[in-house]
Amino acid sequence: MPSDAQSPFEIGTGAGLPPSVRAFRTLLLAAQRLRYLMDARLRADGVTSQQAALLTAVSALGTPTLGEAAAALGTTHQNVAQLVASLERKGWLTSESDPADRRRRRLATTEKNAEYWRGRDTADHAAVAEWFSMLTEDELRTLATLAGRVAAGLDTPLRAARAQRD
Repeated sequence: MPSDAQSPFEIGTGAGLPPSVRAFRTLLLAAQRLRYLMDARLRADGVTSQQAALLTAVSALGTPTLGEAAAALGTTHQNVAQLVASLERKGWLTSESDPADRRRRRLATTEKNAEYWRGRDTADHAAVAEWFSMLTEDELRTLATLAGRVAAGLDTPLRAARAQRD
């Protein structure tokens, strides 16, 4: 930590950094801390926040392909395939051939997955509310709106990065 005891969120505020760089650093650090906190909550059950994010995406998308799930999470097909393999072993996710195109795999959550989250949601939601308790309801709405705009605006750069990789 810097000698003047700035929090990591404030590093670079006096260094003439552009607001976009400060925002990036702050969001990245906050995301890392939030992921750490959620991983700690889930660890006893052998689940990671990445696995939980995939399950959330699959639930929201219906029966996405591996590629659609990877795009939704902003990650690679390979990373999603590893998450899927682990979640299939736990019985929380199924992966079946797409009837329209046998080369594709379609993902679906299971009842075992739904039961698990029903038993956790209330406590997890309370923990998340505590993590954001320094913000008012209006600030939370604003944060969610702005973060959503940033996330949506990253779709084009993500597609470009995937195209460059492939």
